[in-house]
Amino acid sequence: MKNIIVGQSGGPTAVINSSVAGVYKKAKELGVERVYGMVYGIEGFLNENIIDLDDYLNNDENYELLKRTPSAFLGSCRYKLPKIEDNKEVYEKIFEILDKYEIDALFYIGGNDSMDTIKMLSDYAKENNKKQVFMGVPKTIDNDLPITDHCPGYGSSAKYIATSLKEVIRDNASFGVVKPTVCIVEIMGRHAGWLAAAAALAKDDTCEGVDAIYLPESKFDLDEFVASVEELAKTKHSIVIAVSEGVKTSDGKFVCELSNEHIAVDAFGHKQLSGCGQTLANIVATRTGLKTRAIEYSTLQRAATHIASLTDINEAEMVGMKAVEEANNGKTGMMVIITRDDSNGYTSSADTYDIHDIANVEKKIPLEWIDEENKQMKEEFIKYAKPLIQGELAPIFKDGLPVHLIRK
Repeated sequence: MKNIIVGQSGGPTAVINSSVAGVYKKAKELGVERVYGMVYGIEGFLNENIIDLDDYLNNDENYELLKRTPSAFLGSCRYKLPKIEDNKEVYEKIFEILDKYEIDALFYIGGNDSMDTIKMLSDYAKENNKKQVFMGVPKTIDNDLPITDHCPGYGSSAKYIATSLKEVIRDNASFGVVKPTVCIVEIMGRHAGWLAAAAALAKDDTCEGVDAIYLPESKFDLDEFVASVEELAKTKHSIVIAVSEGVKTSDGKFVCELSNEHIAVDAFGHKQLSGCGQTLANIVATRTGLKTRAIEYSTLQRAATHIASLTDINEAEMVGMKAVEEANNGKTGMMVIITRDDSNGYTSSADTYDIHDIANVEKKIPLEWIDEENKQMKEEFIKYAKPLIQGELAPIFKDGLPVHLIRK
């Protein structure tokens, strides 16, 4: 491969930049001349918004700093490529730009919709005898890509969620027993509850854990929810509940829609969910008279590189390197997957899988991992998730604050 290009797409994670680092590192080891970055994903690429990563990563200090930098260093997008048959001109333009920069391989770091981009580009290349190869690099805090055991980004978000919940639980328990306080913590997760399930990790020898966890995979009954809070309030002065933003009522309506029916959608048609926690807190306060508060983690759970999992960072770098290695071997239309081995302590490795079996497929939590009766997660989930949050990579501080690598 003479030159390659890498881009980032969709919601950022605390470790998405480690995948860029991995792509760059392996490419340079293999003698690639230019490693380009597309600024703002495939949308920026169509405008030839392209940088040379040598300008940023040609020294060890910046390379390590990139792994400690939150959000998408290259910039992201939520741009949906049209179907090939609907707009061939877009694809012709993409390949014209690839040829102009003598690019042999394109790497796209992202989730479900980003993998659809790789699928369509590799299909077009195959149908039109193009030389370029295309590889998907997994990324999503939602952890909902199929085939792969887990997704880079999830472990760090799970670590942040469990850590901050331990702190919220301590704070909520600070104010005596005069009147119970109900704290509802809203966690991301549209259709898959992997993130909210991570609340179960907060329970340990120094923390009693959350009182209940509500996931999109489970049935949600509003009356039962309120009744369960009232029951908890009979014996507890501090109640903390984790709820996924994607929980729905029996009629299929998102809980956040109970207070706002006009919800915006993104380029992929996904509803922009927010406000589930506040909606439930208002309902509980109105029906029970209990003191309530809502906390919405929102982007905090994907931006907290200061408490990223070292396991997650290393695996994000690993999948980036594997993508380049396999592209150099001629593979295309694939996504890197992570496999795990728990036989002698946790270890992981990278492999590749056909993108057609991955794009637009959503993996949910196995129902047998959910304790429906007690609204908690079973031990199977704890065993699955706990290895993913291990280790830390200390930020590089200056004047008391973390330093980040910034694109010029």
